[in-house]
Amino acid sequence: MSVELGPLAGHGLVVFDKDGTLIDFHTMWGGWSGRLADNLEVATGTTIRPALFEAFGIDPATEGIRPHGLVTATPMAVLRGVASDALVSTGLSRPAAERALREAWVAPDPVELARPLADLAALFGAIRATGGSIAVATSDDREPTARTLAALRIAHLVDGIACADDGLPVKPAGDMVIRLCATLGVDVADTAVVGDTVEDLRMGRAAGVRTCLGVLSGTATADELRPFADALVASVADLGRPV
Repeated sequence: MSVELGPLAGHGLVVFDKDGTLIDFHTMWGGWSGRLADNLEVATGTTIRPALFEAFGIDPATEGIRPHGLVTATPMAVLRGVASDALVSTGLSRPAAERALREAWVAPDPVELARPLADLAALFGAIRATGGSIAVATSDDREPTARTLAALRIAHLVDGIACADDGLPVKPAGDMVIRLCATLGVDVADTAVVGDTVEDLRMGRAAGVRTCLGVLSGTATADELRPFADALVASVADLGRPV
């Protein structure tokens, strides 16, 4: 299968965001938030879903993520704190909220929820065929990120990952990209960053990469991404057709 790399051609390293860029954001995080709400309601005997969805930025009718919803670029540890606050807002004490979270908290299930937005094996294979390396920089934690890549059968094609719980400053700081470049021995100026949020592209700009490519497969609009992007595409399946 021939894959057009478009703006990604000729880079020594391509750093991809995960959710909204490689996999469908709404399916992953809307589905996970719904399951978490169900678990918390069982644990507390209280109606939690409206408060939790409002705090996370989720449309209760569709379980789709609202533009700029909190789950678009927020580490899991922060989301857990937000969930605790949402529980307290329904009338639970803080200790009761924390007990419920210990009982109900689950990570997103990549086997069930991850829906790739392109033939990722073909895309990554095309990049590697040109001598480029591949990395993932995500606001998700390392363990679920590794499980997601394994479930998608692309873990062996990814040379490095940087995650929210690695102890580095998170997006939009450039530290994740800088660390990946140093680890993989690639010049930052020979690197591209691909993402669906302003935070992703600002990360690339802060790191000093050569190319920031925005994808419109997440929740941000073209007008929001364009000031930070060298190019925009509809998704990673459409690299040969900039918009």
